[in-house]
Amino acid sequence: MTGNPQMHKLSHSEIKAQRKTIDEAISSARTPIYGFLENVRSLYNVGSIFRTSDAALVSGLYLTGFTPYPPRPEISKTALGAVESVPWHYNRKSIDAVAEIKEKGIRFIVLEQTKESVPVWDLSQDIFPACIAVGNEIGGITKEIVEAADLAVEIPMLGVKHSLNVAVAYGIAIYRLFEIFSKSGPQHKP
Repeated sequence: MTGNPQMHKLSHSEIKAQRKTIDEAISSARTPIYGFLENVRSLYNVGSIFRTSDAALVSGLYLTGFTPYPPRPEISKTALGAVESVPWHYNRKSIDAVAEIKEKGIRFIVLEQTKESVPVWDLSQDIFPACIAVGNEIGGITKEIVEAADLAVEIPMLGVKHSLNVAVAYGIAIYRLFEIFSKSGPQHKP
């Protein structure tokens, strides 16, 4: 078998030494990326989305509708501390949160299957600042919020299933935005 015997897997302590503390994360320059959750029902999905949001240093996370919000032990268990490092805001009325986002000049993008959706891979560098919205595990994003969007994107599905778990889909979309942002030049890197 061939491989690279010089490759060294980092230990937990080596990884931890390279990571920011919560205080450092809170005061760090953030990416111009925001997340938006509408009516996500699973506490564990919300926790996972917090964790992904921390990893990409998103500027903020909007929790709307009946999406559960901290403090909840189930969210904290999955978020592993990210609830403390990710700025977040709860608004019961999703459309009010969309209005707030748009007033700030942030492009509002829904991750949803529509007749107008484009593959998430087709997003370009002129998209920022951007907010990616995900919805309920069964019904997705509501019609009202889809109609308020500036753009709809989707993750191409090649198999039998037509959707992914909401936290997985969010992770793919956030990291696609993060990739675009990271490649937009050294002046933009957090």
